[in-house]
Amino acid sequence: MSHPRTKLDIDQTRERLVALGCGHAAEQLDSVLSEAVKKPIAAHEFLDVLLEAELNGRETRRIKTTLRLSSLPTGQTLANFDYAFQPAIERSRIETLATCSWVRQAETVLIQGPPGVGKTHLAIGLGIKAVEQGFSVQYFRFDELLNELRKDAGLPPARLRRRKYLSTALLIIDEMGFEPMTRQEASLFFRLVTYRYGRGAILITTNKSVREWAEIMAGDEVLTTAVLDRLLHKANVLNIKGRSYRLRDLEEALALRRN
Repeated sequence: MSHPRTKLDIDQTRERLVALGCGHAAEQLDSVLSEAVKKPIAAHEFLDVLLEAELNGRETRRIKTTLRLSSLPTGQTLANFDYAFQPAIERSRIETLATCSWVRQAETVLIQGPPGVGKTHLAIGLGIKAVEQGFSVQYFRFDELLNELRKDAGLPPARLRRRKYLSTALLIIDEMGFEPMTRQEASLFFRLVTYRYGRGAILITTNKSVREWAEIMAGDEVLTTAVLDRLLHKANVLNIKGRSYRLRDLEEALALRRN
């Protein structure tokens, strides 16, 4: 008679956990009980294990949801970045950036270098680290961002402030510099940078040095100076000079064909 009664109590406990919104703890209840039978533990330790299962489950779900909403591409992390191929990049510096203190301080990270050297990979990896540490992140390719800025050009300030490129803790702008902006786009980009200055962090990857930014911004030297003044006030600048990963992969593929 005692076994069905225990089973009923377990089911009731599981239902109460679900009713309290502790679905992860409810899922782990059987396995935690099983371990507790094998190795008896105090009641408070049992509760602690169950609560840890719930917290871990919630954190995993939060990270998964935030990554999905961020539009960050998948598959590129700091863990799988090939530092050996790009020795000019100081691993210790990337590890410092991975602490995300610069995101907390609403600073800028500017990653400069020719195409294919790993700028996007580093940007995505740092974005993932920011998500893991509880920050909201939004990723845009530069042309996508300009489309959004043009579309929202006429929005009133109250609605504009709710747009992700303004409200997110970290805005990642990838591949800036391949196409010049129109004068309207340059003005809208200036408005974006001005609003986020001191409010939210920005990470930009670009194939242009800051000396060439006037070419990107419709040739407007005054506007370019104003943008760079805000971006570089508190900035972490990485200059990557090295071989292209894509060319390396192509060279390896051609070598395999020859062999």
